[in-house]
Amino acid sequence: MTQRLDEKRDSSSPDAAALPAFSRLTEGNFHARLAAASGIAVVLLSAPHCGACRAWEHLLPDALSGLAQALFEVDVSEATGVARHFGIFHLPTVYLYRDGQFHAELQCEARRDDIRAAAHRLLAAAPQDEP
Repeated sequence: MTQRLDEKRDSSSPDAAALPAFSRLTEGNFHARLAAASGIAVVLLSAPHCGACRAWEHLLPDALSGLAQALFEVDVSEATGVARHFGIFHLPTVYLYRDGQFHAELQCEARRDDIRAAAHRLLAAAPQDEP
């Protein structure tokens, strides 16, 4: 079956420009996997009981499609050392990394266009200090 040119594609289309699923980071591999990441990587620090975290998990792939090359998630209820390292008090927390180095914390409303605009603005600016 051939798709007509005027038909819209969705995220299940084979050639959709969607990011791959989140890869899980743990205390044991957090720094090594991020250091090995090239391009823009997004790290979502979350917990299973956090409803807002699930919302961000669903929004980020679409909002950052074409901008980020990798998505990572850290369950801070298991990776407590990572949470302590960054001083995480609020969930979700979203960090942007560029070529394995911390670049910025992404803070904005949980809306696709706001996430995309904030990420573009942060990535165009100088890197922030790692928390």
